[in-house]
Amino acid sequence: MFDDTVGGVLGPGAGASASGAGLIRRRRRRWVRGVSAGVGVVVVAAAGVGWGVYAKLDANITPDNAAAAELARYEKERPTALVKGAQNILLIGSDSRSGDGNAEYGRDSGTERSDTTILLHLAADRRSATAVSLPRDLMVDVPGCLRPDGTRTEPMFAMFNYAFQVGGSGCTIRTVEKLTNVRIDHHMVVDFHGFKDMVDAVDGVEVCLKRPIRDKAAKLRLPAGKVTLDGEQALGYVRARKSLGNGSDTDRMDRQQGFLGALVNKVQSDDVLFNPVKLYPVLDAATSSLTTDPELANLRGLYELVRGLRNIPTEHVQFLTVPRESYIYNANRDQLVEPEAEKLFARLRADATVAVRKQVPEDSAANALNTAPGSEVSPAPTFRGNTAAEDTCG
Repeated sequence: MFDDTVGGVLGPGAGASASGAGLIRRRRRRWVRGVSAGVGVVVVAAAGVGWGVYAKLDANITPDNAAAAELARYEKERPTALVKGAQNILLIGSDSRSGDGNAEYGRDSGTERSDTTILLHLAADRRSATAVSLPRDLMVDVPGCLRPDGTRTEPMFAMFNYAFQVGGSGCTIRTVEKLTNVRIDHHMVVDFHGFKDMVDAVDGVEVCLKRPIRDKAAKLRLPAGKVTLDGEQALGYVRARKSLGNGSDTDRMDRQQGFLGALVNKVQSDDVLFNPVKLYPVLDAATSSLTTDPELANLRGLYELVRGLRNIPTEHVQFLTVPRESYIYNANRDQLVEPEAEKLFARLRADATVAVRKQVPEDSAANALNTAPGSEVSPAPTFRGNTAAEDTCG
């Protein structure tokens, strides 16, 4: 739909003469070029993007060439995609203090960690999307990775967010693929500033608070009930850990998933994706602080990815956390619950359905483990989570 070849301009001296047949031919060519350019602008405008806007948004996105090179180096070790058309995108929220507007959240130590990491699975038929949160405190095998200074780390068993700290997105992707055996097709990294701007671009997101929040560290002072959070408030809300809920990372991920569901609902209910006036500020905010794999690092790539998502019903946009429990040797760390976690990963690899529910009976996931992937007679396994259609006040 985006075409950058319309409306070429002829240079001086293109006509045979300044009058007569030459002038007529030049006028006819100008008219044809004008009509061609006009048609091109109409086509692009119909997609919600004008030429100047397209160029600006396209230039906003930063290609992650370092990660691409690292993944290419280890291509033979990577999992194979099993289902044509299905897509797995790793979404990484960086806690970097460097960059525009991020210094206020703490000192820039020269490194960054993955504050939030979500494995987003898009079904091949584009009728559902499943977002799986991976706890930053999850104990995992991190492979040897390339540091920013050119040296390489040794493989080690460490907290999940160590991978991003030492080796960036390339190391994180390799760690996730090793953990899940799910092929990562694309990745996106967004920082604090980009998240805030996204929320402000949709005029805030409504959440429901069961009790007032007075959190100095998160810069939050909010009443109970339905509240529309602006970008700054939303960032504090999804990042707060010690003073909201039970203080656990699991509780924080539940809050993040509920908020993302509300954000998706807001975008769809306000018809943002079909309204150029509403769409532009969202695209500008989303791309300004976005780093992606080279294939997605342009509007054409992002458009191809997003256009299939516009018609997914919010009840089929699901959020859940990978089955986890306290690490046996350290209650402040996490480990996977098996075989439930492997069952989830197997369903994602096979593009098979899963279901989410706020409260899941303790034996439901275990019973579902006896279901063969792709079986039409047994129900899909159910995991604790929520959908974008659910009211946060529910």
